Amino acid sequence: MVRKKKLIEYEERIKQALVLLGQISEDTTTPRNIRRAARESMGALQLMEYTPAVRASNAIATLDDILQDPNMPPYTRVKLWNVMSLLEAIKD
Repeated sequence: MVRKKKLIEYEERIKQALVLLGQISEDTTTPRNIRRAARESMGALQLMEYTPAVRASNAIATLDDILQDPNMPPYTRVKLWNVMSLLEAIKD
């Protein structure tokens, strides 16, 4: 019962992260490489053959690389931090 509740909570976090990543990937004021990383992270989160924790850590790995980009607008960086904090709470 507790396990199922956790899974539902994790899927909800992933949905929230997907919404934020979708906003970033469609924002034309954000550099193309950052939008591409957001789309790649969305793809990683949608691979249902992995557990939520694996999907989250794959997305985090992609975003971690891009967070160092000096061309990233500050508002995009804040959104990415929000995504990271949502995903970092997902554990196996």
